[in-house]
Amino acid sequence: MMGRMRPQTILVVDDQKEIADYVRQFLEKAGFEVIIARDGTNGLSIAKKVRPDLVVLDVTMPDIDGLEVCTRLRADPRRQRLPILLLSARAAATDRVLGLETGADDYLVKPFDPAELVARVKALLRRAEVPETAPATICAGDLCIDLHAHKVTHGSVAITLTAAQFRILELLALNAGRVLTRDEIIEAALCDGADVTERTVDAHIASIRKALGCASIFIETARNFGYIFQKNPTS
Repeated sequence: MMGRMRPQTILVVDDQKEIADYVRQFLEKAGFEVIIARDGTNGLSIAKKVRPDLVVLDVTMPDIDGLEVCTRLRADPRRQRLPILLLSARAAATDRVLGLETGADDYLVKPFDPAELVARVKALLRRAEVPETAPATICAGDLCIDLHAHKVTHGSVAITLTAAQFRILELLALNAGRVLTRDEIIEAALCDGADVTERTVDAHIASIRKALGCASIFIETARNFGYIFQKNPTS
């Protein structure tokens, strides 16, 4: 008889004890194991030792803020696929964009509904799973997407993408030859919040194309519909 699977571990990094304990309460009720770090320095240390399944990260902290913690985690090749959910009292669109461009997978504004927090955590964990049937690497010409190492290369050149951009490229490549609507991309690769619109998808695609350079020819636009990854582009 197979042993019971261990609960997934969530690292909560927040200098405000009341909020950290509040988050812990609802995540544990949902079946997760929760570890608390009171500042960014300890959060980074724990993330390296424990290797959590997901990090809930406060943006505003006194020693190292959440954006810097996110940047340092993403700089570690072993944690480039680690799901990161930012918590912040800053609700402006520019703050959300900055958080996502730093490498976070989702952004939740305080005060938040605990049910929404749990739902977003579960959604991020599902998206982080690479299906066992998926190939380890997808290549089109000299463009290679390593799904396990979370790396993209064009020839010998490494391509730098944010976590959200990689998920979109991964989604398109896994569905090569099929047009994906903007709604499908939002549902499968982006946080499904009110602030995420079709324009958000278009902005991400523009950034991906810019990062890919001449390899951007593999991503074609289906006018008024969405995008398609073509291994043998028409132009």
